[in-house]
Amino acid sequence: MEPDLQLDVPLYVAGPLVLFCLLLAAYLSAAETAITGASRQRMHRLAQQGNKRAALVNGLLDRKDETVSAVLLGNNVVNIFSASLTTAVLTALFGAAGVVYATIAIGVLVVIFAEVMPKTWALLRADRVALILAPSIVITLAVLGPMARGVAWISRFFLGLMRVQTDLTHDASEQNELLRGAIEMHGQGEGDGDAPHEKEMLRSVLELGDRTVGDVMTHRGNVVLIDADQPTDDIVSQVLAAPNTRIPVYRSQPDNIVGVVHAKDLFRAVKAAGSPEAVKIDEVMTPPWFIPESTILFDQLQAFRARHEHFAIVVDEYGALRGIVTLEDIIEEIVGDIEDEHDAIKRGVVRRDDGSMICQGDVPIRDLNREFGWNLPQDVAITIAGLVLHEARRIPEVGQMYAFYGFRFEILKREGTRIAELRIVPPAAIQAG
Repeated sequence: MEPDLQLDVPLYVAGPLVLFCLLLAAYLSAAETAITGASRQRMHRLAQQGNKRAALVNGLLDRKDETVSAVLLGNNVVNIFSASLTTAVLTALFGAAGVVYATIAIGVLVVIFAEVMPKTWALLRADRVALILAPSIVITLAVLGPMARGVAWISRFFLGLMRVQTDLTHDASEQNELLRGAIEMHGQGEGDGDAPHEKEMLRSVLELGDRTVGDVMTHRGNVVLIDADQPTDDIVSQVLAAPNTRIPVYRSQPDNIVGVVHAKDLFRAVKAAGSPEAVKIDEVMTPPWFIPESTILFDQLQAFRARHEHFAIVVDEYGALRGIVTLEDIIEEIVGDIEDEHDAIKRGVVRRDDGSMICQGDVPIRDLNREFGWNLPQDVAITIAGLVLHEARRIPEVGQMYAFYGFRFEILKREGTRIAELRIVPPAAIQAG
């Protein structure tokens, strides 16, 4: 006679046990989803503000692989136990058909109530659920930790055999891409009218490490320079007419910058002396601060803060003057143009009724892109005239027209070999015409 291996479990005992297993499985499913979906950045900020549960979540995130292993281990054990218990009870009641009934019953209950529902809740409110469940997850990890560590070690071992990287650290480029992705997702909901401007500012902050002062400087062709050997009366007149308050001073030739004069310092000296003739420019100007045009914008911003200065002379690798850069130039790169009566974008661009623009050749491409939402390349030239020269690969004649990047460019005026004025027809105006 074969031994009787049938498990005899009363229905009034099996029912509550199965229900308890389903509740426990639902909790473990929600915990797994919450931990994997919680925002480390938000938890870090909440922990800094004194939220103790957020600190617990941060600790779990630091041990995410072990935590997930413990939760998954407990979840599988509970589900297997509930399935086995249900099968034993229904087999005792219905014989061999009980296996089918148990599979259908426990399958439906586990999928709906122990998987889909708790995971959906946790997925929609990952941070909130993680904060709610953090203390109990810590207890779960303490109970199942040793076994979970063994499971995690075995998993890493086999992943290593398959040459799968198990290091959770990200390199700088990955972190940058994650941050850029978060910025692009910012403000995708309805009713957030400020989102495009905020996204542009956030993008610009990230780009400070990729761009150089050569991209934002005022080119030497647009910089007012003062000859130190001129009479002081003439220097005062030039300073009054200049668009900037700080002006480079040269001697003998423009590349020989010997100082920087601040308008206030000069006017105070003139007032104290009683007449311009009594003032010597060498006693008023300050030493120049030279920086290479390859200086990264972020580094230059830090340098401005460290030196408590707002103005620097940009030179090339040979020490020749390339232009000037100010603190305002870098701030504008983040927040957009801070327009005043001296800005090139206001002086140099006139919008016409047909949608085209009459533009001075020295207007920076970045100003045009920001002002009108264009996407002209900024890595091949600084000014719009430089872009046309780059694409034309020759000195164009007045009246010539070019088409590239979806725009049309017509040369209106030349000064020597320099494009002084041109007409730009953007894609929208071309399609409308």
